[in-house]
Amino acid sequence: MRRSYLFTSIIAAVILVLSAVMASAQTGQLRGSVQLVGSDGTPAPVAEATIDVFRTDITGEYHTKTDKKGGWVFAGLPFIGTYVVSVSAPGAAPNARSGVKAGRDVAVDVVLQRGDGRRLTKTEAIDISKSGGGGGAGPGSGGGSESAEEKARREELLKKNAEILEANKKAENTNQIVGDAFKAGNVALTAKNYDEAVRQYDIGLVADPEQAALLTNKAAALKARAVEKYNAAIQSKDDAAKASGIEAARADFKGAAESADKAAELLKKEPAAPDPNDQKRNDANKYAALSVRAEAYRLYVSKGDASKADAGIAAFQDYIAVETDPAKKSKAQLDLAQMLLDAGAGDKAYAEYQKILAAQPDDPDANLGAGLALFSTADKAKYQEAANYLQRFVDKAPETHKFKNDAKAILAELKSTENVVPEKAPPRRGTKRP
Repeated sequence: MRRSYLFTSIIAAVILVLSAVMASAQTGQLRGSVQLVGSDGTPAPVAEATIDVFRTDITGEYHTKTDKKGGWVFAGLPFIGTYVVSVSAPGAAPNARSGVKAGRDVAVDVVLQRGDGRRLTKTEAIDISKSGGGGGAGPGSGGGSESAEEKARREELLKKNAEILEANKKAENTNQIVGDAFKAGNVALTAKNYDEAVRQYDIGLVADPEQAALLTNKAAALKARAVEKYNAAIQSKDDAAKASGIEAARADFKGAAESADKAAELLKKEPAAPDPNDQKRNDANKYAALSVRAEAYRLYVSKGDASKADAGIAAFQDYIAVETDPAKKSKAQLDLAQMLLDAGAGDKAYAEYQKILAAQPDDPDANLGAGLALFSTADKAKYQEAANYLQRFVDKAPETHKFKNDAKAILAELKSTENVVPEKAPPRRGTKRP
């Protein structure tokens, strides 16, 4: 029995050894290395790069990572299989090589270009390998020698990758420039250094002309600078300096309105953000742009170009539509009407004051504005209604109101020159003028 057992054990051992030899003959090693081209153009080994090996003749896949030196190896892949090797790594454009065989002692050495770091699926790996690979590979990278057509495809793909890398680099640089300009501009704006603020915002806008935040803040800086110039000019005793200063202020008022217009148009085109926080930020940016735009137009139309009254109306209407604070909304409605009155658009101003009076018949400023708007038309048929509104203002406004004496003076003039006196019962709500 003992001899039988030993014999059987020897036979079993022989069978096991033979099986191992047969298995060894049917498998082979597959190895390679991964390098990534740096910003200086020099390739360097990539640790922890992902190696995905997909069998293309039948179903099968194998996965590993590169070591610290960028090397990788599969010790026992089926010898008869045909493979596509996909290589990916963070910050790199993926690459793939097809037609690879195990056990041929041909290393799959791949040099990656910089890219988005994505990982290829089997289908993508096969497709990209047919185009010659996505990241470039040294000689002997597996799959046999490439044809002229394959070489042309590979070079075209490399060219596209280079263009993508350049675009990504440009985007990174643009983001850096825009961010730095935005911060520096805001610091200058807060310090009321408006020249520097405008300069910084312009630096950012050269890099990216469609940055709504830069356009909005530039509009705010131009508007503030224009106010400074205008106030200094009207106080000047030198006529030439006064004219020059007013002209410079008008140019800034115009620039502020134009910059705010661009910001508003960009933000209006923004699609709804799926993330609530992103949408909240977008709404805040839009609100800021429309608010600055309305104020810029108020000054531009009043002090710079009265022919832009309709654009000013549109700017205020957009802002009022997004304003949720009742007090700010009411002020904006008054500012709109006052802008039109200052621009000499009496009829349009009267229409805006009527909107306010429809809701607040006793509003002093709206009554004053409606009366002045009618009086400014120089249409005697409207003087009676103008007197009615002005009298209501005098009755309702506090004694400290800065325009109360002016209203009384106009009423006195209407009485003495036109024999017009306020009616005892002036309209409490907006009425159609004669």
